[in-house]
Amino acid sequence: MKVLVTGAAGFIGSHYVRTLLDGGYAGYEQARVTVVDNLTYAGNRANLPAAHPRLTFVRGDVCDADLLAQVLPGHDAVLHFAAESHVDRSVLSAAEFVRTNVVGTQTLLDACLRAGVERVVHVSTDEVYGSITEGAWTEEWPLAPNSPYAGSKAASDLMARTYWRTHGLAVSITRCSNNYGPHQHPEKLIPRFVTLLLQGRRLPLYGDGANVREWLHVDDHCRALQLVLTAGRPGETYNIGGGDARTNREITERVLALLGADWSSVEQVADRKGHDLRYALDDTKIREELGFVPRISFEEGLARTVTWYQDHPDWWKPYTEPEGHR
Repeated sequence: MKVLVTGAAGFIGSHYVRTLLDGGYAGYEQARVTVVDNLTYAGNRANLPAAHPRLTFVRGDVCDADLLAQVLPGHDAVLHFAAESHVDRSVLSAAEFVRTNVVGTQTLLDACLRAGVERVVHVSTDEVYGSITEGAWTEEWPLAPNSPYAGSKAASDLMARTYWRTHGLAVSITRCSNNYGPHQHPEKLIPRFVTLLLQGRRLPLYGDGANVREWLHVDDHCRALQLVLTAGRPGETYNIGGGDARTNREITERVLALLGADWSSVEQVADRKGHDLRYALDDTKIREELGFVPRISFEEGLARTVTWYQDHPDWWKPYTEPEGHR
């Protein structure tokens, strides 16, 4: 078995690859892994083993059709993590999101088709659905993205579907709730707040902190992706929910408590443009079809995550911004 993973020097992709190389997925204990990553600001080669007999690292862009044509032949499966993913950055400048998330996905899918890749998993996000005041999104819910990031991911999802419908490429799409865990870039909510507190700095909380997200530990997400890879149906979309909904204010309070701080460390700032109020996924399909159940509770996972950042300042300090810059 030979698996190619795009964007695997980032947060979620690197966790998947490390677990795979550690023999964490049944039937894939001897799988060989090729990582293709362009090592943009969110990619970190140190997230992966420096050397491993079953790992090949290729620095490259998923928009580079010639590179993919050289690398892909001989691979049985592809997991596509590579994406620009930070909403705030997409609000400031959307062009790179369209290039990487839409054109990059199309280029990769075309290369998979030409190389005869048997199985593809396209990793997406719940943000493509927009915002929901009550209830939860099923996989059949209309897409209504509200940020350039979410719009680019929705477009990439639709592109993936066309390669299944038109060409018969065995691609499945996953849409997951908010992830957290070790090795996550400090631009994201939980690691940002943890690392700011560890530096004795204040936490910039958007608005009143009432925005609601479901949270899933990265290890549970990657287990779900492996289930979709091995047992999911081509042409299908699978929601991967955390089932643990929290407001941003609740997340902030919990991080403060774990690090022995109080609300005086919080600065409420102007809300982000187009900030979705609430996300909620109905993940009945993946639970009933593939038997997925999250294993790591939010309380346990958050405590472990905070400890990881406390223990690894050399990993996150190079990402930190100077005081006064946000």
